[in-house]
Amino acid sequence: MEANLLRRITHDPDICHGKPCIRGLRYPVEFILELLSSGMTSEEILADYDDLELDDILAALLFAARLSQVKSIHKLAS
Repeated sequence: MEANLLRRITHDPDICHGKPCIRGLRYPVEFILELLSSGMTSEEILADYDDLELDDILAALLFAARLSQVKSIHKLAS
């Protein structure tokens, strides 16, 4: 199930400057996360964006969860 969800996250240098997006659409994962963090429910997001599916939202959450599992973070520059 997780592998199927993560297949919905695509990377294309020609779409949104290569940011991780939902199914090659112009919805970066960060956009979906921002909508959720602003208080929108999945149902509200799906109502506003007809081409998104519930599994797209779940994929964005799973992708973010995987990114948060990094072992350490190093400061690159100030």
